[in-house]
Amino acid sequence: MAAEQSNQTGASLDQSVGSTGSAHDIKEHMEVYASCGTKIGKVDHVQGDQIKLTKNESSDGQHHMIPTSWVAKVHDHIHLSKDHKQVEAEWQTA
Repeated sequence: MAAEQSNQTGASLDQSVGSTGSAHDIKEHMEVYASCGTKIGKVDHVQGDQIKLTKNESSDGQHHMIPTSWVAKVHDHIHLSKDHKQVEAEWQTA
């Protein structure tokens, strides 16, 4: 996703309600949302303290890695503590 695009398809972190899990509750194919509610991608798998996102939903067709320390909440999806611009500026290409 381009950094200037906003594809808000979920609740923002402030609007997110429900029981909260932790990074240990992350499962493959969970959707990942930035704090602003923009969908970042889907989990391919967890690799140590990193989440590898699927390349299928990436605008550049590559896997990206984000640290589990960015995870703010885990429900049936994941909310990050950073907005989509911060995430896309700081994630690593796998």
